Parts: sequence; C-alpha cells; structure tokens
Amino acid sequence: MIQVDPHILLKLGISALLGLIIGLEREIRNKPLGLKTSLVICLSSCLLTIVSIESSNKYAVAGLHVMDPMRLAAQVVSGIGFLGAGVILRKHNDVIVGLTTAAMIWGASGLGIAVGAGFFVEAFFGVILIMVSVVALPYFIKLVGPKPLILKELRVRLVVSGEGELTSTIQSILAMKYKIKSVHIKELNDHQQELNFLVLVDRKYASDVFVEFKRLVHISTVEVETL
Repeated sequence: MIQVDPHILLKLGISALLGLIIGLEREIRNKPLGLKTSLVICLSSCLLTIVSIESSNKYAVAGLHVMDPMRLAAQVVSGIGFLGAGVILRKHNDVIVGLTTAAMIWGASGLGIAVGAGFFVEAFFGVILIMVSVVALPYFIKLVGPKPLILKELRVRLVVSGEGELTSTIQSILAMKYKIKSVHIKELNDHQQELNFLVLVDRKYASDVFVEFKRLVHISTVEVETL
C-alpha cells in the first residue's frame, strides 16, 4: 500500500497557495503571468525540490552514491530563466516591458523551492515582501517619494507645419515647464517636420499633455503615448 507523507502534501498545498497569490496580482494587472501559470511554476518547483531531497535520502549510499539533495532545485533556478525571457518584450518604441513579470516568475519558482525544502516561515515572509514591493511600494513612492521617482515618461510625436518653427515649438514646450529629452527630428515634406521626444511629467494624464500640445501654433498632428 502506498503511503503518502502528510508533510509533503502540506508543502504542495502551501506552494500552490503562494503561487496563487503571485498569479492573482499579475492577473489583476493584466500581465502575461496569470493564475494558472504562476500556480504551476510554484507547485512544480516545490515538487521537484521534494523529489530531489527525498531521492537523496532514499537512494544515497554512504561512501558509494553521494547525492546532492538540492541538485534538481538548482536546475529549476537555471531553467526558469527561459520562461522569464519569454515575457520580456521590446515594443516598437524601444521600450522594454515584462521585466517585473519575469522577476515574478523567478520569484514564484523561488517560493516553491523554499516550501519544498521546508522553509515555510521564510516562504510566507518572502511572498509578503514581494507583494509589498510590487503593489504597495509604487503607490507610496508616488505619494511621498523623491521627484525623480515620481516623474513618468511620455513619448510625444508632433507634426510641425511651417519652415523654421521647430525651435520655437521646442521653446514653447520648455516654457510650459516640461522637461524633454531624446529629441528626434524628421523631415516629412517641404512644409512639415516630425518632432519626436520624451517628456517628463509629474502627476499629469496623457490626455492633459495631448490637449496642451494641441494648442501650440503650427502643430497639425499630436500623438502621446504612455511608456
């Protein structure tokens, strides 16, 4: 008759719960890492860790077969990088997205390994700190953080009509107390130039920036994108 250690079932249950917490946060934010993916990653990492530890206890022979109880867990840490790399994307505007999701994949795997190795308290504290870092800390920084951390970047594309109006357009934007960087100018035709740049804003909606830039003279087209 097959006997199942209740302690192992407890580990698997806890790992599933922690994976569920990580996946729920990503699911709420509509990120690639969802409930099912996070749960499977955490649960599988826990299972492989359990198998690695139990195998070393069961099959190791003193002086003959020396086994590392965390060998499989180490391979999990390496292999999970392929999943993380799959969610890191480079958008058409050269913005890298998915880094946090990739880190959450790695974190879910780490939590599963910790639970599988029997570090329950450490795993619970780990998931609490992860959630605080990802969910609560950004809001706290927006409220009381230093200004460089509060500023957000918007990508702006303006089509300027009329020759020699680019400099006056940039001067008008600076006069509106905007900070701009990464300016790129492109000629569309004899009477229009395209002005692309990043603008740093403090607690402003992209729609507000769009309306303000639309009011500038010699501007025929305005595009504002949140990064």
